[in-house]
Amino acid sequence: MPSTASARPPTDDAGARGKGGSSPAARLLETARRLFFKEGIRAVGVERIIAEANVARASLYQTFGSKDGLVVACLDDQDAADCAAWQAAAKDAPGPRERILALFDLAIAAAPGRDYRGCVYLNAVTEFPDPTHPVAKAVARHRAWLRRMLLTQLREAGSPDPEGDADVLQVLYDGALAGSKFSRSDAPIKVARRQAELLLAGH
Repeated sequence: MPSTASARPPTDDAGARGKGGSSPAARLLETARRLFFKEGIRAVGVERIIAEANVARASLYQTFGSKDGLVVACLDDQDAADCAAWQAAAKDAPGPRERILALFDLAIAAAPGRDYRGCVYLNAVTEFPDPTHPVAKAVARHRAWLRRMLLTQLREAGSPDPEGDADVLQVLYDGALAGSKFSRSDAPIKVARRQAELLLAGH
């Protein structure tokens, strides 16, 4: 649960390491990701983050430069985790169709643990719609990876129109995550997975 403590953060990070000796930067990332995803980016201030992470204010600015820099780092960190999770799932998949469906399976598995709050990247770009903003660019990097992955797998599966099929799969995936947030259920993701399976069955 988020803390409501208003104690002044330490002025020095010496001796302020958390469990397992986590660094101030790691604690800032973990705390910011949790708060941003649960409450929204603009709703959470710097003072709240440094207080709950139990670090000096200087640590945030020295490591990330600004709150926006911290948001970008959180999104890039999430992107790395999501890519790694898909790669681990894809490694055991028998073929490209199953590797694509693994994307939906991961979303189904993750939705309850995320309390059905939807897509991290969609939530972020909703708050930062300007495509030139660093936060929107971080979201675009994740979207570019997703697109490349879909195209690679569709071409390997023998799709006659990989670009068009990738468009459909992206709409299914985006809509599934949004629907999950609205309904607070994994049912929309399961429906999207079935539709994706039908599309892929034709290749």
